[in-house]
Amino acid sequence: MIDGGMLKSEIKALVFDQYGTIVDMQGGLTAAVGDFLEGKGWDGEAHRFVTWWRRTHFENSMIDALSEGPHTPYREIGQQAVAYVMDRCGFSYTSEEVRWLVSEIERLKPFPDVIAALHRLKDSHVLAILSNGDVDMLEAAKPHIGFPFDHVISVQAAGYFKPHKATYKKAVEILDLAPENILFVANHAFDCIGAKSCGIRTAFIDRRKRHFGHTPHQPDLIVKDFKELADVLC
Repeated sequence: MIDGGMLKSEIKALVFDQYGTIVDMQGGLTAAVGDFLEGKGWDGEAHRFVTWWRRTHFENSMIDALSEGPHTPYREIGQQAVAYVMDRCGFSYTSEEVRWLVSEIERLKPFPDVIAALHRLKDSHVLAILSNGDVDMLEAAKPHIGFPFDHVISVQAAGYFKPHKATYKKAVEILDLAPENILFVANHAFDCIGAKSCGIRTAFIDRRKRHFGHTPHQPDLIVKDFKELADVLC
């Protein structure tokens, strides 16, 4: 990992993943679907349904990014994923219920440590989001996050889901900075690996206390939360 002082002097912009890094996707969706699942007769824990949904969504988005053809919107991938999981659970459901479940992603709230840290970071850095979410979904999420980022970039601009290299290169192009002057911040190892493979420095938010993995694309910084990130960079 790179020295924190060097990062502090060289990083001009921070680019954040949104789902699971800025906003609490697992916790927020688990809270949102509890009553719905109970009404469907689900006798398991709500977070397990959400994990299944999110894993299916991730798998389908990776297939889309690797396949020939136009980029499929995040919302559509999400609706396919949640419908598949409900099929596997044996639920009867409507298309309106599928749309409602996916729309809950737009109302997710930030982790408790995020906003205060962003306010500390904004005075000395350009702050941006690079998300797999669709443009309109990211726009709808803004009032629920409550922080004015300098840029909110959807992968729709590149036509691929992260961690395709085109997504990170598009962010570099939009920010008009050298990759080494950008720090990409994510709670997901795959996202940090994708950015690092493009020459962008990375910070791994290790909220779940999990080993990063044996990859040549190790993060430049590992912190437990956004407060620690701001402590290092401010």
